[in-house]
Amino acid sequence: MNLREIIESAEQSKTAIGHFNISNLEGLHAVFNAARELEVPVIIGTSEGERDFMGLEQAVALVRSLREKYKYPIFLNADHTYSVERVEEAVRAGYDSVIIDGAQLSHEENIAMTREAVKKAKAINPNVLVEAEHGFIGTSSKLLEEIPKGANVSEEFYTNPEEAERFVKETGIDLFAPSVGNLHGLLKHSKNPRLSIERIRAIRQSTGVPLVLHGGSGISDDDFKSAITAGISIIHISTEIRLAFRTTLEKELEEKKDEIAPYKFMKRPKEAMEAVVKNRLKLFNNL
Repeated sequence: MNLREIIESAEQSKTAIGHFNISNLEGLHAVFNAARELEVPVIIGTSEGERDFMGLEQAVALVRSLREKYKYPIFLNADHTYSVERVEEAVRAGYDSVIIDGAQLSHEENIAMTREAVKKAKAINPNVLVEAEHGFIGTSSKLLEEIPKGANVSEEFYTNPEEAERFVKETGIDLFAPSVGNLHGLLKHSKNPRLSIERIRAIRQSTGVPLVLHGGSGISDDDFKSAITAGISIIHISTEIRLAFRTTLEKELEEKKDEIAPYKFMKRPKEAMEAVVKNRLKLFNNL
């Protein structure tokens, strides 16, 4: 099954596909090992910064090697891409899907850039899936002192179902990422905002395309379950993985001060990431 078919299957079964960002080989193995153990499909995400760090073609080759060797439904997404040129770059390299992110632009500017991105991407590969965001929810997967300036986490700024419908029709995107109370990153001193389940349901009905939930780290299990039932088909998790990696690596380096072989002190951080991914995949797939 290709990615479009996997998404359709998830929607029919009222489950969601986990999307996990990586920036190194340990992250890739952590995500793949967890998904393979549970026998569920999974999406690997790389942001522009992560792609620059790993190498664009190298990320494609790594994910493709796992998919072909194990005949496994693992896919690669070019997460948060801020220009049409970088969308084209990712599609040419062989990514299965790509996100054009114009959420900080005006509504009209976002439509114009997204429409161009869809046109250019489909000209390179008609089967690539193109996603776009509507509504600013922050830009970085990290620990936050406070809600980022301009992030739309109050109901008056949530994505409007009628605007979402127009956005999808005028751009031709395959997947839509709304602002419904979600937020990139984890708040240090308080819980992340709650999701508007009714708004998710209304946007899914108005747009007619699968919805993607960004900023999954920090969302409650109950909200996840309700969001999936309401129309979310893909859920992004990044900050939780980064936090597990960082905290575990710090402990390893403290305990093994004289160790210089990376594979010896990177094992436990990889296992910590894998545990996070496994728990999320169980929840998203009703396991």
